[in-house]
Amino acid sequence: MNLDSRIGQKIRNLRNQNGLTQDELAARTELTKGFISQLERGQTAPSVSTLADIVECLGTNLSDFFRDTKDTQIVYRHEDYFEKVDERGNSITWLIASAQSKSLEPILVHIQPKEMLPLDKPHEGEEFGYVLKGKIEVIYGDQHDVVNEGDSFIFPANKRHSIRSLSKKVSTVIWVSTPPNF
Repeated sequence: MNLDSRIGQKIRNLRNQNGLTQDELAARTELTKGFISQLERGQTAPSVSTLADIVECLGTNLSDFFRDTKDTQIVYRHEDYFEKVDERGNSITWLIASAQSKSLEPILVHIQPKEMLPLDKPHEGEEFGYVLKGKIEVIYGDQHDVVNEGDSFIFPANKRHSIRSLSKKVSTVIWVSTPPNF
């Protein structure tokens, strides 16, 4: 589909979303119904100022009008995950591949018995965790708290923090950071 056809289709979609007829849009933009019809079918191209007037009448602006409107991905499959395993066998699995564009970052953490993840430096936001399996110690500044299987934790990320497995088997934690920490 060429650019004129894509612009026309977007205008038609916006017009329909706003419940306007071609006549009503033409009247609001001081254009003819014939021009709107040709525009929506990709048979003519508007000037930039005409397009700006049309999209303004349709309740948007040029920036939003041309923003790519791909469907939002809401399901992430196992094959979309990214996993990092350290030399001690601890693993972190990023469950959302595009977390940098989100307001939170969920990860799945597997910590070997008696092992600790590296200390995370203070940063903006919050950290939340839920222990799926095992028992861990949450290290938050000078504070150390034990968190059992089925329990959760949350804290502002403004102090150095980490988690350590206190189990004889691998501990598994769902950990969510907001905003994503890179």
